[in-house]
Amino acid sequence: MYSESDLDAAVTAGAISPAAAESLRAHVAAQRNTPAVDEESFRLLTGFNDIFVAVALALLLAAIGQIGAAITPAMGGAGVAVAAWLLAEYFTKRRRMALPSILLLGAFVGGVVATPIGALVALEPNYGDRVNALILAGVGLTGVAAAWAHWRRFMVPITVAAGALALTGAGVGAAFAIWPGLDDAALPLVLAAGLATFALAMRWDMSDRARTTRASDVAFWLHLAAAPLIAHPIFNMLGVFEGPVGPAIAALVLALYLGFAVVALAVDRRALLVSSLAYVLFALYELFRSAGAVELGTAFTGLIIGSALLTLSAFWQPMRRRVVTMLGESAAMRLPPAVA
Repeated sequence: MYSESDLDAAVTAGAISPAAAESLRAHVAAQRNTPAVDEESFRLLTGFNDIFVAVALALLLAAIGQIGAAITPAMGGAGVAVAAWLLAEYFTKRRRMALPSILLLGAFVGGVVATPIGALVALEPNYGDRVNALILAGVGLTGVAAAWAHWRRFMVPITVAAGALALTGAGVGAAFAIWPGLDDAALPLVLAAGLATFALAMRWDMSDRARTTRASDVAFWLHLAAAPLIAHPIFNMLGVFEGPVGPAIAALVLALYLGFAVVALAVDRRALLVSSLAYVLFALYELFRSAGAVELGTAFTGLIIGSALLTLSAFWQPMRRRVVTMLGESAAMRLPPAVA
């Protein structure tokens, strides 16, 4: 399976012409009976060899981390980071293997972040809340720098999302360090970070409305990072998992999910629907249980949500055309095209 990034790289390298790449995209879209822009494609596997290599890399990196940590806590993270970078020079830069590249990115950024944490823990295992917040801010910025360096060298699409998550950690840590006692503001801060990540994802999306370049892959991972940062704080602030869910809360959860569906249709991304699905399932289940359907509550919940999601998938294009039309011509010019 070849991703849009692979086709874009092939055109850049002169392996195929731009016209041939467009013809291939049109042919695949015609075969699937759906526009390429609606496929929300991303590359995770190029073949079973990706899984084979990923398993080997995981074993190797885990061993390096364990051996290094036996020397000093910081050495484990540093060893993993160095090994991940060197391995990426082959498996990412030369072989362009999707799953190993994602694994190596996570190992590199995680190793870089773990190095100062290990050093600080070795010095003093127990810090105060304010110092811990400063440490979170510092290691978050370290993660941002690591992601930026990795992007400059390898340009793995998920790297920008990793940097955004690291920046979120840095921002939350800085806020708690400057204003101690912001426990009640943690969820709103995460929500604000999620909205900012979503805005960044839309900026990448709008730079490639047809979704034919690497920018679309970057936007996909940013949307995937933004979705839980948006959904989880909202539903947690409603207290969905904290007690019995009454009809009013259940109706509000369903209304929010419907709103997320409208946003997903407008931007042609499904991450918000997936991230908030657990809350909707739980709310509906609790509603059925309170109504007396204890034994069949799970079945009724699965039947309703499963049918709704399949209907949404089957009629995604006409529903999306209607939503984009309602938003007006100005918005339509910025969103991925709604194909007639």
